[in-house]
Amino acid sequence: MATMLRYPVFPLLKDPYRDAADLSGALSSGRGTMAEPDYIDGDCDELIQPKKLVNPVKTSRNHQDLHRELLMNQKRGLSPQNKPELQKVMERRKRDQVLKQQREEQEAHKKSSDLEVELQKRQQKLEQHELEQQKGEEEQENTPEFVKMKGNLRRTKQEAEPQ
Repeated sequence: MATMLRYPVFPLLKDPYRDAADLSGALSSGRGTMAEPDYIDGDCDELIQPKKLVNPVKTSRNHQDLHRELLMNQKRGLSPQNKPELQKVMERRKRDQVLKQQREEQEAHKKSSDLEVELQKRQQKLEQHELEQQKGEEEQENTPEFVKMKGNLRRTKQEAEPQ
């Protein structure tokens, strides 16, 4: 595949008209297109040689310990927890709610005995009686004072008449 350009279009494909030496020359010429930096030659001592910067995160003790632990877990076949803490808590709450609903449904489906039915009826009657008492007390608290006094006077008058 000879082209008009300086570089071959597909240098790795075999061409019956090209030999292996020509192909290797084409590959090396493609790599040599970048200019080499001047400071690689070491003959110039006046230039400051670039140094690799130190990453403070990688040099910290915590990071090194964590990296070591992750490598050990990977060798053992243990995978780290991928879920954040908030997601774990939300899943736990959801699971607890589902379990609670299942328990309530089981209790509702479970047959209640005659004794339980009677106890529930009595409890409902007691609750209704307490509610009526509370309503009566609230009504008495909301009534004006002169009405209360009038009721007290009537009672005392009725008690005095039979004697």
